Amino acid sequence: MTTEKDKSINDELVRDIQVRLRKIEGQVKGIEKMVTSEACCKNILVQVAAARAAMSKVGGLVLERYTKNCLLHEADPIEEEKIQELVSTFLMFLK
Repeated sequence: MTTEKDKSINDELVRDIQVRLRKIEGQVKGIEKMVTSEACCKNILVQVAAARAAMSKVGGLVLERYTKNCLLHEADPIEEEKIQELVSTFLMFLK
């Protein structure tokens, strides 16, 4: 059963993902301009790495949202703790 608090947390998570994706879009457009203007390759690669890291973070947030919305149907603190541990482990791997 979804509570009002759960819905609020989910809405906040969705907004966070959307904001991050817009920032990544800006980063990619900036990289494109750097390539067009023949900027230093090292600087371009730094920006590519930053965009990649940002996408990994978005992937982690989507994974977190999936586990909370799709895997946890009941408010079971033990199961929630196990799922959070799994998510944390995946996020460590993505770094």
